[in-house]
Amino acid sequence: MTKNKQNRREFLKSTAAGLAAVTLFGNAKGMTFDDPFPEIVEITIPQLQAEMKSGKLTARRLTEMYLERIKQIDAKTRSVLEINPDALAIADQMDKERKRGKVRSMLHGIPILIKDNIETADRMMTTAGSLALVDAPVPKQDAFIVQRLRKAGAVIIGKTNLSEWANFRGNRSISGWSGRGGQTNNPYFLDQNPCGSSSGSGVAVSANLTAASVGTETNGSIICPAVTNGVVGIKPTLGLVSRTGIIPIAHTQDTAGPMARSVTDAAIMLGAMVGHDKLDVITEAAKKNSAKDYTKFLNAEGLKGARLGLVMQYTGRQELKDFYKPLIDKLRDAGAILVDATFTPDYSKIADDRTNVLKYEFKTDLNKYLAGRGAKYKTLEELIKFNEDNKDRELVKFGQELFVDSQKKGELTDKDYIDALARIKKATREDGIDAVIAKDNLDALVGPTTGTSWSIAAVAGYPYITVPVGLRESTAMGMSFFGRPFTEPQLIRYAYAFEQKTKARAVPQFIPAAPKRIG
Repeated sequence: MTKNKQNRREFLKSTAAGLAAVTLFGNAKGMTFDDPFPEIVEITIPQLQAEMKSGKLTARRLTEMYLERIKQIDAKTRSVLEINPDALAIADQMDKERKRGKVRSMLHGIPILIKDNIETADRMMTTAGSLALVDAPVPKQDAFIVQRLRKAGAVIIGKTNLSEWANFRGNRSISGWSGRGGQTNNPYFLDQNPCGSSSGSGVAVSANLTAASVGTETNGSIICPAVTNGVVGIKPTLGLVSRTGIIPIAHTQDTAGPMARSVTDAAIMLGAMVGHDKLDVITEAAKKNSAKDYTKFLNAEGLKGARLGLVMQYTGRQELKDFYKPLIDKLRDAGAILVDATFTPDYSKIADDRTNVLKYEFKTDLNKYLAGRGAKYKTLEELIKFNEDNKDRELVKFGQELFVDSQKKGELTDKDYIDALARIKKATREDGIDAVIAKDNLDALVGPTTGTSWSIAAVAGYPYITVPVGLRESTAMGMSFFGRPFTEPQLIRYAYAFEQKTKARAVPQFIPAAPKRIG
């Protein structure tokens, strides 16, 4: 049996509704394709390091393999915006260092991709997917997290597509679409939503086009594409990871984070990314709250005795709850003490406040960024005009209502902004995650990965991790672990233990269209 056929069989078996999937996929067309270098499909960073240590693999050869997979497979997924022309030269340098006995970290020689709103001072662009920044000057220096990743020995092989301007342009949008990159496609079923805004980062990792990737999040932009594309996503505590050199939306919520196929790889990436940045004062907290190595918290028995609040109130229909029941049983079997947890605030009542805060901060933060970048378009107002002048290329899919509304906002000293910010922080922190955890003396919270739960954590600025649990019909699902600020070590421990008990990630097969539901 070929590796390709094995992958497809595992794909069907790994869905919770495996038997139904056999029937549904049996008539699907386009299920065969040449899978270049199947030996690196689902391979982990530690496995790659072992191959390079033994001399069986080099960073250059590994980079060539991933670049070839991008060339052949990404025509379907369109997740990679741009290839780094210096990728092979960087890989060669890492190989030379290894031959001299120098291995910088677990990321030494490992190819990764980063989202196209993260600055690199090289021959690649940084555009947030917008045509307005295509001709902008090359940034003067790498984003702080890029500096950290390069120092760790990572080989940045390209930039990923995203929902343009990190999904903050129109009241309605199409996840994974940008004027520069077009539409990124879901690797499971190419006609399905890849979610965003870190669409390309999630898709590329899931499709095995890279070992790992970096996404950014303001509200769900790491977690949604992670769960939707069946990968692990970590949205860190605000302040754990520097924001310097990342095109902003809102400074009270923005953060970057790792996306990977396993908790182990995500933990390796997070360890390389964290650190105190003198140019981003919020990272002062990282001095005492970060770990140099998050892999030391990987414990297959890490759920034993953990007192976790089970959040099911946002799961929705009963059939979804039924899907998660055996997964929740796995948590108990692994030794977790589960306590039913309920959030009392009605978060729909602060929806307008949340959006207003983002609009205020977007105008202020983006104008500051554009002025420092030295781009042709130096203000939000000028970007609005650019989009109107180029609406046949930029506004063909959706509008720019959020841009226009943000432009109308005043300064961050406005009472409207200050009061809205206070209300949403109180609702998500003091009356939200903090209250739920304190009520029953919990270690953390766990539950199905849903928009409401990730939004609570995002607005609070608290950490959130999602782990893939396979497919339900044509939709990838996830289990999430979240809690108080700077509890990444505990959350990683719980997430890893759960992952080891389930191992439910489904390997994408790039099926052209999702099957129609039966019944």
